[in-house]
Amino acid sequence: MGSMIDFKRPDGSSCKGYLAEAGKDKPAIVVLQEWWGLNDQICGVADRFARAGYNALEPDLYKGRVTQKPDEANHMMSGLDFVGASDQDIAGAVKHLAANGRKVGVMGFCMGGALTIAACARVDGISCGVPFYGVPPSQLADPAKIKVPVQGHFANKDDWCTPQAVNDFEAAMKGGGIAPEIHRYDALHAFANERSPAYDVTCANLAWERMLSFLGKTL
Repeated sequence: MGSMIDFKRPDGSSCKGYLAEAGKDKPAIVVLQEWWGLNDQICGVADRFARAGYNALEPDLYKGRVTQKPDEANHMMSGLDFVGASDQDIAGAVKHLAANGRKVGVMGFCMGGALTIAACARVDGISCGVPFYGVPPSQLADPAKIKVPVQGHFANKDDWCTPQAVNDFEAAMKGGGIAPEIHRYDALHAFANERSPAYDVTCANLAWERMLSFLGKTL
């Protein structure tokens, strides 16, 4: 089990986050929440990473707010300062984990997947990214500017992060000179969240194993 910590943002202010540690000599991953907030489910993902040998830090992008209601989650996501989340909260988490001298990757689900791609385009010090069913708007991040390896996991039956959005993201990254490794699943949005009605254990387990293999090569 991990615990809540405070870490510094580039602007000098503090951000809270959930840290699950595997050891000082281990590679690291920043884990980004879905639109629900920093809840028990996403903290469990950090714990799972720690058991797999990664130091995992999840910045609390909603500053303590958590919900189980889709309307409220949409309201909180819509009100999020995505530039600040990327350039301050996530950048601070990357720097905090990099202090032990090991490489740092970023991954996330849904909103966190979109922010993973944004951070890869905007934040220094990231060695790789693994977005799950999330792509940011072009005004937040240009995928062509990403210069690190990316492995994406997307659902074919997704009306939020649509297959066309995934195709456009893949094409944009290729246009910038780096082809992402894209995996598409015959599943619904949030297929990797074990508390979601859309959870697909087969697809979720396959995505997790693919991700660990990718991280093992890049971190």
